[in-house]
Amino acid sequence: MVDVVVIGGGFGGTAVAKALDDIADVTLVEPRDAFVYNVAALRGLTDPAWTDRMFFPYDRLLRRGSVVRERAVRVDASKIELGSGQRIDADFVVLATGSAYPFPAKTDDDDSADAKARFHAARTRLAAAERVLLLGAGAVGLELAGEITAAWPGKSVTIIDPAQDVLGGAYHPDLRAELHRQLGELGVELILGTGLRADPPSRAGELETFTALTRSGRAIAADIWFRCFGVRPMTDYLAAELSHARRPDGYLEVTPELRLPGQDRVFAVGDLVATSEGKTAKAAGLHADVVAANIRALITGVDELRGYRPGPEGIALPLGPGGGASYSPEVGVLGAEATARLKGADLRISAYREVFGLAPQ
Repeated sequence: MVDVVVIGGGFGGTAVAKALDDIADVTLVEPRDAFVYNVAALRGLTDPAWTDRMFFPYDRLLRRGSVVRERAVRVDASKIELGSGQRIDADFVVLATGSAYPFPAKTDDDDSADAKARFHAARTRLAAAERVLLLGAGAVGLELAGEITAAWPGKSVTIIDPAQDVLGGAYHPDLRAELHRQLGELGVELILGTGLRADPPSRAGELETFTALTRSGRAIAADIWFRCFGVRPMTDYLAAELSHARRPDGYLEVTPELRLPGQDRVFAVGDLVATSEGKTAKAAGLHADVVAANIRALITGVDELRGYRPGPEGIALPLGPGGGASYSPEVGVLGAEATARLKGADLRISAYREVFGLAPQ
């Protein structure tokens, strides 16, 4: 059998590894001891039950393949060097290391016990705060505001962003109007078109009363703040022969087949790919479907390779378990009830638990 090495055990990497487990010797390289269901991270901050639900062990993911708990430090087209100094040979390489993002949307802890403790400690501080400041009115900032107001109705939440409106991207204006309406009902204050002159004096997530000044001169008092912007693709480990695919912003250029340019057997999926759609678990799964099919075709020599085409921009954005808004070109804008049914109530966690051989909750 051929050797397929997948670098990164997030949404895209685990999907590729599982899909090829029957036809190849699959090695999944991942430094964490558990998969992190980041879709639930913001609710994991506000609800202790969700903190424990969002970590899935890898031991039931693959039937034949193996998961190596290591960090890849140098990757070329046929060899992976790990932090321990071990080297793994590969016939196919799949880059799936995803992106980093400020806590609580993502955590950089490799040990799940440490990550859970971090969420629990941050929740305790957040619960004690009367006034919360969120920097960023994108999807993360809005969703976090919804989770906070659902957990602690009446808590003061302010969102500030230099952008002129919420939620960047080519979304329908009716979607933004619905989000504005629901946020207003929740009592969330939006300050748009200006940023802060400087970051608050305390560390993000720490309980410490402060006053911050906007560039327009307004004073904002709060007890805790979180950064809700700043995604960074994780591609620094690429060796010279692969690094030419890395753009100045860190994202990777890919061919329609999701291969790195000039490479027949090196693929990339998920957040690190420079495609036009949003960086979502759904997009990573669609990338994984194409890459797994293409590697299978190259192994068997039976089918033609598939090209990937980003779909139209859609979103399901919960504002707590019972609120939020959704949009797709096919159905238009959906409100709180439909969004809760589609995503908000259970955050679509059951389907992913099944992938990891876990019982529904």
